[in-house]
Amino acid sequence: MAAKNDRVQHAALVIVDMQNDFVREGAPLEVADARRTITPHRALITAFRRRSQPVVYTKFVSFQRKVLLWEWSPQCQPPTKGCWKGHKRYYADVRKELDCTEIIDELTPAPGDPVIEKFGYGAFHGTPLADTLHTLAIEAVVVTGTVTQICVEETAREAFHYGFRTTVVEDAVSSFAPDLHAATLKNFAMKFGWVERSDAVLRALD
Repeated sequence: MAAKNDRVQHAALVIVDMQNDFVREGAPLEVADARRTITPHRALITAFRRRSQPVVYTKFVSFQRKVLLWEWSPQCQPPTKGCWKGHKRYYADVRKELDCTEIIDELTPAPGDPVIEKFGYGAFHGTPLADTLHTLAIEAVVVTGTVTQICVEETAREAFHYGFRTTVVEDAVSSFAPDLHAATLKNFAMKFGWVERSDAVLRALD
């Protein structure tokens, strides 16, 4: 990983929307490919925590009234109520009922990890994320999560505009559209930041 100090030192891991209504099997907004990223997520979380570098989670929370976003994500409307905070849903793969907006059990935040709730695609717009990162003296972010071409891309681009040196982890982001996943990563690497595999990030953290 080039410019290791600039991109890893004082960096936070920002995990975008790895929550039940996106990741669990049969969820209304399911991204099946997100389950593939659980293993690299765990490795990255362990490495960041070992270095006492922040791990920040974001959660997409639906408006519980009609908004423009509903036109593109009709699953957020009743009766489905995709990503409604407090709404319980049964997920067959884990055989239990869970809050649909909560982070998946496999990646549960530790006490003290910032959890940013957002009502749109990007994690910076209308949230305290930038202030949180600045308070922690963060200069760079490593972005993971789902969906690559929607919430991950929006968050990573916003990070660039806030002046954070931004790396998207290729094998720790996921999509329901392989072509858009690939195009997003290619475009991001051209003008906004870096795209790296998790093993390269982990080596840079050693």
